[in-house]
Amino acid sequence: MSMWKEAAVTEQKVLKRWIEESGNIVFFGGAGVSTESGIPDFRSQDGLYHQEYQYPPETIISHSFYRRNPEEFFRFYRNKMMISDAKPNGAHLALARLEQTGKLKAVITQNIDGLHQMAGSREVLELHGSIHRNYCERCKTFYGPEAVTQVQGVPKCGCGGTIKPDVVLYEEGLDQKTLRKAVEYIRQADVLIVGGTSLVVYPAAGLIDYYEGSKLVLINKSETGRDSQADLVIREPIGQVFESLGI
Repeated sequence: MSMWKEAAVTEQKVLKRWIEESGNIVFFGGAGVSTESGIPDFRSQDGLYHQEYQYPPETIISHSFYRRNPEEFFRFYRNKMMISDAKPNGAHLALARLEQTGKLKAVITQNIDGLHQMAGSREVLELHGSIHRNYCERCKTFYGPEAVTQVQGVPKCGCGGTIKPDVVLYEEGLDQKTLRKAVEYIRQADVLIVGGTSLVVYPAAGLIDYYEGSKLVLINKSETGRDSQADLVIREPIGQVFESLGI
């Protein structure tokens, strides 16, 4: 066994021990949690979207672009963000089992795919909303995903208002109630596991600053700017890490 693999095994043993000893774990995850389920992280794509779209993803899924060019927004949104056939991976399933045992108190996610709920997690704080919810901007009636997927162009409510995805676009603020709840969970956690995120998107990335414990775990395939603050760093695919723990 190489030194690198030995180190990885040792780190995972530490993580497993911390999980076994804790009764107050909080998980905070990003796009990397869902990539093993086949949902791409558009930041890691090398020109994939530029072949079909005239604008970068960050521009298309911004509030101003949504207002200025809703037809193109919905074309991109349907094609690239509403991935309906994805299934939970080892990380989603393990986290749901940890919640069932009472050890995990909450999942805080930047993802909008709903895979944590599909896996069985119940206390899921969706910082950026969900592709499974939509609402009329005029009368506030809520709709399921079919309101967007089963129509062409800009979806409209019976009242004539535009049906907007219940997701947080660039230039829009996070829901303050959800944010405050996330802060409280993190502040009270014994173990905080952060996975599948490079911790560059604010204000979500700043949430770990509220952690007051001594067992901050960062699981990400690449280095993050917060690695030096962590008590344990594991640079492997998060689904594989949780599967290896045998939770």
